[in-house]
Amino acid sequence: MTELFNYFNKFQQLSDDAKKALSEVCSTVFVKKNEILQPLGHTCKTIYFLKSGIARIYYYKDGIDITEYFAFEGNIVARAESLFTGKPSQKSIQILEDAEIIAINATQLFKLYDLFPNIERLFRLIFEAAYVDTIHRIESIQFHSAEERYLSLMNQTEIVQRIPLKHVASYLGITQVSLSRIRATIK
Repeated sequence: MTELFNYFNKFQQLSDDAKKALSEVCSTVFVKKNEILQPLGHTCKTIYFLKSGIARIYYYKDGIDITEYFAFEGNIVARAESLFTGKPSQKSIQILEDAEIIAINATQLFKLYDLFPNIERLFRLIFEAAYVDTIHRIESIQFHSAEERYLSLMNQTEIVQRIPLKHVASYLGITQVSLSRIRATIK
């Protein structure tokens, strides 16, 4: 739980009582490479913190697998639109390499909001940061070339090198052939 609380401390300091209450709504799960953490059509009721491993959120468009988001160790992943609406998601979460994950039961978490306002504030700040990241992603697609998006992704983390190129290409909105050309020009 140390890694999780270190992550939380970036946003909000919690009292010992709040930490204890949060710990009680968490469990550790181990997921193998390529397993689906949340399937398509699933209603999200869990927020996941990656202690180790990589996850991706993806969907299908016209039968093509499109990667929307990567989550790396030390980050949160959830299907927020499903979590907040209670409706099934049209997206899935897949684990790209063996992962140790802390699963936070969202139903129980939301009940803690009234008892611990700092927990509510913590998750508001986490979701606000995720929203800003989403806006930056949209703006990147709108205003930057595929090469610029690739370089930005590479600068974010070296972990990207552990992701299959087909997922990197779909995340960038290009074909694998185009990604190969980009990679050849920047080496």
